[in-house]
Amino acid sequence: MTNDLALAWDVRVATLSARLPQRMRMGIEWLRLTSRRWLRTPCAVLLIIGGVFSILPILGLWMLPLGLALLAEDVPGIKSQLERAAC
Repeated sequence: MTNDLALAWDVRVATLSARLPQRMRMGIEWLRLTSRRWLRTPCAVLLIIGGVFSILPILGLWMLPLGLALLAEDVPGIKSQLERAAC
C-alpha cells in the first residue's frame, strides 16, 4: 500500500511538472535526479525552515510543502504521507 502511494506521488509530481513552462520543468527534472541529493536535501531543509517563519516578509507557507516535496525524494515514507494529504 505504501509503495503504491509513493508511486502515485511520483506520477502526481510528473503530471504537475509537465504543465509548467519548459525551463521550470527542466529545472525540476534536474533537481529530482538521484545524483542531485547533495543539493536537494539542504534546499528542502531551508525551504521547510522558511515555511516555519512564514510571518516574515518574502517567506511564506508555500515554502513548507515545496520543502517537504523535495525532502520526499530522499526520505522514505514521506511520499506516501504527502500523497495521502493530497487526495
